Amino acid sequence: MNILEISHLIKTYGKGDNLVKAVDDVSFSVPEGQFLAIVGASGSGKSTLLHMIGGVDNPTKGDIIIDGENISKYNSDKLAVFRREKVGIIYQFYNLIPVLNVSENITLPCDLGNKKVDQEYLKDLIETLGLTDRVKNLPNQLSGGQQQRVAIGRALFNHPKIILADEPTGNLDKKSSDEIVNLLKTANQKYHQTVILVTHDANIAAQADRIITFEDGKIISDKLQHEAPAPAPAPASAPTPAPAAKPTDAAKPTDAEEIAELEEIEREVEAENESSNAT
Repeated sequence: MNILEISHLIKTYGKGDNLVKAVDDVSFSVPEGQFLAIVGASGSGKSTLLHMIGGVDNPTKGDIIIDGENISKYNSDKLAVFRREKVGIIYQFYNLIPVLNVSENITLPCDLGNKKVDQEYLKDLIETLGLTDRVKNLPNQLSGGQQQRVAIGRALFNHPKIILADEPTGNLDKKSSDEIVNLLKTANQKYHQTVILVTHDANIAAQADRIITFEDGKIISDKLQHEAPAPAPAPASAPTPAPAAKPTDAAKPTDAEEIAELEEIEREVEAENESSNAT
């Protein structure tokens, strides 16, 4: 079963002589449970592609179908809900909320959706991430590698259909980079999570099931290294997503307002991180 289908996807910027095709008539599909690496030089269009798959950017033309939903037809409100419920995104700059501790950052998507936190799953995930002794720490009390582990936990917590990782090791040393890649492989194998990783590092890409190479907005190579394992039957004790809590009569912000507030916080955090990195 294909969890993702991309059909004749185009993304352009500018007009006339200044027209740039960042993604130029791209089509491919991804089976459920596959670990896919997308590689290419800076400016090749790979990150633009990832952002469109994640509903962060809109295509100029073409279709993006995830779990049977054509998100290229969604408005901004539907895309916001889709991102929260169906996609886990991991950025190079961790985008953690500074005032929330490790546990609170990981469970944030669940909290925004007014869902009950599955404590058993949270404990298992934190152990898998190697953060058991850091649960109460704030982001500024963690190393870069530890912060990225928290970001991975946050991306996984809502049981998304796809994990999208945009250069997740680009800001880390080799030891931390290896740990992050191993965690993504664990997420792929233990939780049967579909992972799409954008990287410029050939050694990291070589660990994926499949490698797509991008150049000038086009796919120039699509190499299957080995088949993704078939989904294993879930054990009876396997954690499942908790149902959404019923709304109460008390006045609460709407989902769109909560998501907009979170995204504004994330943009501020990312801008601060980029500013600090530049200096």
